[in-house]
Amino acid sequence: MQLYGQGEIDQQDIILFQNERSASGSLNSNGLSAAFRFGQRRTYLTKAIYDIELAYIRHPKEVKVVASPYSYTTSRKFVYGKTNIFIDIRPSIGFQREIFSKEDRGSIAIKYYYSVGPSLGITKPIYYTFNVIGIINSQLYVIDTRIEKFEFSQHPQSVEIAGRASFWRGFNEISLYPGLHAKFGLSFEYSSISQLINAVDAGVIAEAFIKKIPIMYTSDNKQFYLTLFISYRFGWIIDARYRRPRRADAAITQPQ
Repeated sequence: MQLYGQGEIDQQDIILFQNERSASGSLNSNGLSAAFRFGQRRTYLTKAIYDIELAYIRHPKEVKVVASPYSYTTSRKFVYGKTNIFIDIRPSIGFQREIFSKEDRGSIAIKYYYSVGPSLGITKPIYYTFNVIGIINSQLYVIDTRIEKFEFSQHPQSVEIAGRASFWRGFNEISLYPGLHAKFGLSFEYSSISQLINAVDAGVIAEAFIKKIPIMYTSDNKQFYLTLFISYRFGWIIDARYRRPRRADAAITQPQ
């Protein structure tokens, strides 16, 4: 009579390896931004992250004002002294690690991440519509209009800003400002569905460009930026695959 022993039952937890695709919108201390992320699982708790972010950056002294009293009531508000719109493109590569994992569907996973990469600053000139003011019969009248950039030396008191000109003016005068950036953040992921991502991120971005970015008509423009941000991230899990941790094969009792 021959007896065969059954191998040991493998009771180890199954490890879930999943990549992610997610998008985010951020409120920054100097503007707004939107980003897309691809996260590639490396281990059970870590991911490599690849981000591309598009940010609109404002100068800290920007204050919107109303148009000239001689302008149409429909004239748009503008920032007095602003010469360029500043857009920043930030591709980066980084690392994410999970500190606290979810214990159940109602809990929160806490992760930290950091990334580095190049920056590409893009500026586009802003054009304004100016009213030329003249005196006729002791009364002030608009005698002409012209569209120009903002320069104090060209704008004596006999002209008034009527508002911003068309957004499409100045695209042939775009300038590029390369730089570098580093980002650190904490992520609080609270989705109750395993295949979806819902998270709130908060952190800081340090950034440097090759020279000052001329946002305002002043010498008080910056070359180095330190930005605080808070963002909402949403996305989905893809390319799921399962595997068990390595271990010795189950022992099989030899027949006797």
